[in-house]
Amino acid sequence: MQEVEVERRFTGSPQAVWDIYTDHVGWSEWAGFGEVTLEAAGDPHVNGVGAIRRFARGNMREQVVEFEPPKRMTYRIVGDRGPIRDHMGEVSFEPDGDGTRLVWRCHFNSRIPGLGGAMRWFIARMFRNALESLARHHFPDARP
Repeated sequence: MQEVEVERRFTGSPQAVWDIYTDHVGWSEWAGFGEVTLEAAGDPHVNGVGAIRRFARGNMREQVVEFEPPKRMTYRIVGDRGPIRDHMGEVSFEPDGDGTRLVWRCHFNSRIPGLGGAMRWFIARMFRNALESLARHHFPDARP
């Protein structure tokens, strides 16, 4: 089992960071993953439990498993295609002074023996880049 953890501080409140991060379709504007669409709405919140977001790049789908505004969201990759399997992610939003500390974690297995470490490095880089882009687009005074 491979594990990744990336954290980033934002100048916005936990609610403000939550609202932007959990707007799945809004990822198309800032995340750097290409177009993101909502394949299925969550219930009772459109972006909540049961929501499935689809990333055009890589044709990947993620389903929201837990949705606790504005503190925590968990998700899993559905369809288990590609080089990873059993991917589960968690994003937490914690007050940090006048801002927010966001922690993005995941664990997964590699389908290809020996590739887990490289996949871990790639996913950590992808998470860091996405959070940096979120900061640039919405919270320009954020610090790493």
